[in-house]
Amino acid sequence: MLATEARIHPTALVDPAATLAPDVRVGPYAIIDGPVRLGPGCVVRARATLLGEIVAGANNDFGIGCVVGDRAQHLTHQDAPGRIAIGERNVFREHVTIHRGTSDAHGTRVGDDNFLMAHTHVAHDATVGHGCIFANGAVIGGHAIIQDRVFLSGNTGVHQNCIVGRLAMVSATSSATKDVPPFSIVEGRNRVIGVNLVGLKRGGLTTMQTTGIRRAYRLLLVSGLLLKPALQRIERELGHIDVVMELVKFFAIAQRGVCFTRSRRRATSPAGPRLPDALAD
Repeated sequence: MLATEARIHPTALVDPAATLAPDVRVGPYAIIDGPVRLGPGCVVRARATLLGEIVAGANNDFGIGCVVGDRAQHLTHQDAPGRIAIGERNVFREHVTIHRGTSDAHGTRVGDDNFLMAHTHVAHDATVGHGCIFANGAVIGGHAIIQDRVFLSGNTGVHQNCIVGRLAMVSATSSATKDVPPFSIVEGRNRVIGVNLVGLKRGGLTTMQTTGIRRAYRLLLVSGLLLKPALQRIERELGHIDVVMELVKFFAIAQRGVCFTRSRRRATSPAGPRLPDALAD
């Protein structure tokens, strides 16, 4: 069902099963194939392709050559009729790919206000929260969960089924095959190097919240305590701070192990432990 006011380039192909809001714009050689539903203010730019059961809210921008809704890259789910749900005000730049889910029970989900730069990839059944930024070439595997305001730098990878916690950052060319705890910075392969202070500031956290997170990470990374005693001490000393308890509770939902559980170490020097800048007072 096409609103008469929708601006569709004459070279575009739009399936009669699609539903477009009145002010949707569809660029040259774009393809909308299947029961795609686009809310007000959406833009489908040149040569973009939207396939299958997609529901997208208002003001989403589907960039040049992006492909949203193609079948999962999964050997046993090639013909699965999964769906994609997209919120509002997302920007998908050149050649972004988002694959549909492998079952109707979950599907692939993208929240609001995300910015996915060129050649990023969201695999089948993955969930992307709100306010995330994926730099060029960032990819996430199937069933991965990316919580709110995560920053994935250029050419980073998140393994299937991993969880990346809120306000975490994965540095350029790094990878996560374990769950990434919230508020952290991951560098290399599964190595937490400190606290994402820039992200905390942009996220509007208070001084008390930021200080609590830094103290918690000092206990986790450089105190020499085993994980369970460290978490118990964090809860005992800092449990009154909401974001610190968010960090503690993350370990209860982690499914693949947490990035630094095997690399925690006590850094020593004649002056005592050496701390990364993001952990030091």
